[in-house]
Amino acid sequence: MSEAVQHGRCLCGAVTVSGRLGQDMSACFCTMCTRWSGTVQMGIDAPADTVVVNGPVKTYRSSPFSERAWCDTCGSALWLRDDGGDYEFVPGLFENAGGGRLTRIVYADRKPGGWDFADVPVRITAAEYEKKHPFIPEGEMP
Repeated sequence: MSEAVQHGRCLCGAVTVSGRLGQDMSACFCTMCTRWSGTVQMGIDAPADTVVVNGPVKTYRSSPFSERAWCDTCGSALWLRDDGGDYEFVPGLFENAGGGRLTRIVYADRKPGGWDFADVPVRITAAEYEKKHPFIPEGEMP
């Protein structure tokens, strides 16, 4: 657990979150997580008593014991949280994924074939991609 409070936000900045993030990230390939996220769902824990959330948050009760949340303005995924439990924030809310590292894959037997990122030969840097494709830097969006 990091002693420092990490600060994050959704894509549009309407929702801000902060908390003491764990060091470990998980990835989940269960049906609910993949349908909600559109891909693998990743999460990084933050104890509920360290979390502050501000902004237009909507939640969906995705199971009898948990909720998922998103920004009501831009739709960015925010967290998965079991009733009364810690937050499992989407790492993309935080710079450099809050410094966490992927240490656990849940429902690993459901991971799509060919998703071994270590074996992907083509790797394109941000500079290479942005040279050929339009890009709007953060903070310059309308």
